[in-house]
Amino acid sequence: MSGATSLADLTSRPSRGPSLVTIGVFDGVHLGHQRLLEGLVRRARQNGLRAVVVTFYPHPDLVLQGLHGRYYLTCPGAKETLLREQGIDEVYTLAFDDALRRISAETFCRKLRQGLDMRELSVGQDFALGHRREGNVSRLRELGRQRGFDVQVNDLVRDGEGVISSTAIRKALEAGDLTGARRGLGRSHAVAGEVVRGAGRGRQMGFPTANIAVWERQVIPANGVYASQVWLGEKRFRAATNVGRRPHFDGEALTVEPHILDFDSDIYGQWLRVSFEVRLRDERKFNSLDALVTQIAADAEATRKLTGKQD
Repeated sequence: MSGATSLADLTSRPSRGPSLVTIGVFDGVHLGHQRLLEGLVRRARQNGLRAVVVTFYPHPDLVLQGLHGRYYLTCPGAKETLLREQGIDEVYTLAFDDALRRISAETFCRKLRQGLDMRELSVGQDFALGHRREGNVSRLRELGRQRGFDVQVNDLVRDGEGVISSTAIRKALEAGDLTGARRGLGRSHAVAGEVVRGAGRGRQMGFPTANIAVWERQVIPANGVYASQVWLGEKRFRAATNVGRRPHFDGEALTVEPHILDFDSDIYGQWLRVSFEVRLRDERKFNSLDALVTQIAADAEATRKLTGKQD
């Protein structure tokens, strides 16, 4: 999943020429990240240099704080795609492990200067690098003077609720607040995965669903039903997507199951992407199967009205 490399690998590769570099996790590639990347890419283009991102996997929070469960806004592959869509030329994912977290800021910058011919390091105001975060902005500027690179410090980006951050977006999604998440991401939150076989109850009720094997470490919205858009390859459809444990059937496993409107093809084994647009309701247990069927029909109709026409 990660495709991560080591810091030593950077220094062993032939240089592709001078670069402007930014370092960070960039989970979600949210609007704050995008503002920093926009400036980096613009300066790189103006000066005929490469725009390079150095990022990490696993997330440092998971290593340093021992966190588990769903934490990532984007899987590594999707993150790299988003970074390249911002105009980044090269993305290097470093394996964040016990050895890397103990490297000093001086060693880290020296290796980046050597391996990437780094001419500028672009960071946010709150950035810190190296063991025990000793490489704050002041220290990085000192290292830049010593090693021959500039340090560009970027203001934190705010919305109406405060500083845009991956943490705030995670909290919004965990509360089912799609508006808050979209305000930070600049787009709707999406997950993707292979369509796998489920119990087949949806088809028996007349509302077949695609059971998606979402990466077990990615954040999904709070349990409930969502008006969504789904992509099967380049084709877009509307879907009423249930996130949860199917309490009416005493389910235990957490599932993401879109009912794709006006669609009845066998797509088992195919890759499906789901974009969550509007939260329709909480997930709940119904008094009867008929009541559940009636509600699903209402969810489908609400989705039809809220998500526009299909491709």
